[in-house]
Amino acid sequence: MAREHPTVLVVEDEPAQREVLAYNLKAEGFDVETAEDGDEALLLVDEVKPDIVVLDWMLPGISGIEICRRLKTRPETQAIPILMLSARSEEVDKVRGLETGADDYVVKPYSVMELMARVRNQLRRVRPAAVGERLEYQDIVLNAETHRVTRHDKPLKLGPTEFRLLTTFMEKPGRVWSREQLLDRVWGRDIYVDSRTVDVHIGRLRKALCSHGGEDPLRTVRGAGYALG
Repeated sequence: MAREHPTVLVVEDEPAQREVLAYNLKAEGFDVETAEDGDEALLLVDEVKPDIVVLDWMLPGISGIEICRRLKTRPETQAIPILMLSARSEEVDKVRGLETGADDYVVKPYSVMELMARVRNQLRRVRPAAVGERLEYQDIVLNAETHRVTRHDKPLKLGPTEFRLLTTFMEKPGRVWSREQLLDRVWGRDIYVDSRTVDVHIGRLRKALCSHGGEDPLRTVRGAGYALG
């Protein structure tokens, strides 16, 4: 299924802490996957492609700091925000965590409300529409909360798939998305859809975007995919 909500991967070996985090994240509207050690975490990152990883420093086997280093050195995972959890409160430990690539660092014991706010803050940076942000590109405005899109201040009629496609493009203008990446992001990994289906929906999106006039803002990159702008 396509992702309607951001996916958070919680990597925590302490069962009680893992359950508390998962419960509160689900209550905030996130989809949650959990792992209790580093090996499982690395497998889930490749399988699920989470939008953010909440990662405990102290884990059995591969440490959280090593997982962070590996994810941030791989091109396909380096953009995933990592929020590091640790009982280490010394400044040198925080610096080490951040220098390894962690995007944020939270010391245990932590406030659940603060942690949720930090998760939302990281998601706002990488998937703004997922947290209800308003997106703008030139004369196109997408309101993720109300699911309304306008161009030249006139409403556009978009189907659910076209809305998700436009959201993906508007979150990262200029980025070239391959058909496979769009299938994964918009349709999801759990169903089979032929890559030519992407072209069909791109055509529908283009028609809707130009329904009130104006140039087509979508760009076809031969042999690579599509981009906005």
